[in-house]
Amino acid sequence: MTKQKNLLLVGFLLAYCFSSVFMVNAEDPYLFFTWTVTYGTRSPLGVPQQVILINGQFPGPAIEGVTNNNIVVNVINKLDEPFLITWNGIKQRKMSWQDGVLGTNCPIQPNSNWTYHFQLKDQIGTYTYFASTSMHRASGAFGALNVNQRSVIFVPYPKPDADFTLLVSDWYKMGHKELRRRLDSGRALPLPDGLLINGASRGLVFTGQHGKIYRFRVSNVGISTSINFRIQGHMMTLVEVEGSHTLQEVYESLDIHVGQSVTVLVTLKAPVKDYFIVASTRFTKPVLTTTGILSYQGSKIRPSHPLPMDPTYHIHWSMKQARTIRLNLTANAARPNPQGSFHYGTIPINRTFVLANGRARINGKLRYTVNRVSYVNPATPLKLADWFNIPGVFNFRTIMNIPTPGPSILGTSVFDVALHEYVEFVFQNNERSIQSWHLDGTSAYVVGYGSGTWNIAKRRGYNLIDAVTRHTFQVYPMSWTSILVSLDNKGMWNLRSQIWSRRYLGQELYVRVWNDEKSLYTESEPPANALFCGKAKRPRF
Repeated sequence: MTKQKNLLLVGFLLAYCFSSVFMVNAEDPYLFFTWTVTYGTRSPLGVPQQVILINGQFPGPAIEGVTNNNIVVNVINKLDEPFLITWNGIKQRKMSWQDGVLGTNCPIQPNSNWTYHFQLKDQIGTYTYFASTSMHRASGAFGALNVNQRSVIFVPYPKPDADFTLLVSDWYKMGHKELRRRLDSGRALPLPDGLLINGASRGLVFTGQHGKIYRFRVSNVGISTSINFRIQGHMMTLVEVEGSHTLQEVYESLDIHVGQSVTVLVTLKAPVKDYFIVASTRFTKPVLTTTGILSYQGSKIRPSHPLPMDPTYHIHWSMKQARTIRLNLTANAARPNPQGSFHYGTIPINRTFVLANGRARINGKLRYTVNRVSYVNPATPLKLADWFNIPGVFNFRTIMNIPTPGPSILGTSVFDVALHEYVEFVFQNNERSIQSWHLDGTSAYVVGYGSGTWNIAKRRGYNLIDAVTRHTFQVYPMSWTSILVSLDNKGMWNLRSQIWSRRYLGQELYVRVWNDEKSLYTESEPPANALFCGKAKRPRF
């Protein structure tokens, strides 16, 4: 009997050791980065000015990852102000601790560091990162984050011969501190001074070979203006939007709104010469334009004017184009199952939130609002307050689910939503400028755009079959946009204006996705290196 017990024990130990080895070997790969954030001098628009560099680079270094990679980024803050980076569109599954916004993280203080550790879980596509604190994003501290498919996953378009990543941004000659002082004084920002592609206002060259296919990853990393993107003499086939494979429609030009990303394929089949790559602002007077160059290998002919025309100023053109961007139902994304296997249009809506953006004067100064509330960041991150049951930081009564009449106020707006609720968000824009909204922690089906004021009857026009899923949604002037989303990622998630002056002056809120179960299956514990601030004190064990 003793011998039998010993054999069982040996067998158990062998099985344990084998499974442990297997788990270690099976863990997804890690990519490690150390980023030092400093000030530096550059001349993006021909005038020397202070910018924010990451490892001396402007824009910052690109992250080139693969689905399920673990990303570890040690951020060393050498600025004179607290600093955070957020990972625009990365879902942070069960880990809102890594989201890098003031509602989830204490900022990294000057001359200190903090290490992010997150996973590109079940995601593919074109994304970006940028500074989330103050107005830092207006001075740089942004970069590309590209997530490629695993080799075993089918890609529903021809394999490109090479990739080009383009970060298009509007740009001010004023630095982030001067912009902040202007906003703090109660004045709105003027039109930007120009546009940049990858930090340059002109002269960037992208070289390819005749007959080859190139994947252009294009993101709007600006802070205020929508852009239109086009390539002289070439058509673009849209294949992916913020992690979703799309129907492969062909476009002469594409509108890309603040915070959005697209991926297009371009086949070089024109005569061998150079061609202009053009980005111009949308719905602005005057229109700002910047150019790069697509150069065919062996070309001896410089690009020639005129530039390809920008689209009509009218909103209808852009809204009509937006409706043509649809999900490829039979293609897979990061997983092998078809994107159309989730029948989002048949799921009953649990709750509806109608969010009206606005502008107001509160205490004599300009503020931007959502349902009359202009957000104020508390000293204690909401996530820490929620996890450790710290009273007096926020409540769920500050903001209403729908617009209501009354004066505008300052407050800390948080919606409380149960885990797995199926929610309709309607963004109502009663202003004469275009808006752009982003929701962290998930992607949502953009089911409807329309002019005027939304009401329940508008649901009859929703696209409930093949609406694209994305993380950032434009809302046209005097119009509405509706999204449907299954909130299946537990945490505290930022819902914000991507127009940064508006976000800085209060146009944001948080969505708490919650259930009463503390389990690693639904949400991770706070990381061991979590920073504490405000009322949150590091626990003593």
